[in-house]
Amino acid sequence: MASPDKKSFLLRIDPQLWAEIERLAAAELRSANAQVEYLLRDALRARSGRKAKATPPAAGPRKSDR
Repeated sequence: MASPDKKSFLLRIDPQLWAEIERLAAAELRSANAQVEYLLRDALRARSGRKAKATPPAAGPRKSDR
């Protein structure tokens, strides 16, 4: 069952791409859904140069502490 705090949506995806996601998920001991979420977070992190929102910020000095 889906977690109540997560958004669900329908996704149309190429069967070959889905097969690759399932293969990666099995190799990394994740569900296909968790693999898709992992890949999306990784892509967002790479694109924005920072961590995705759901991961806590790294500990370190704040701008006001410098």
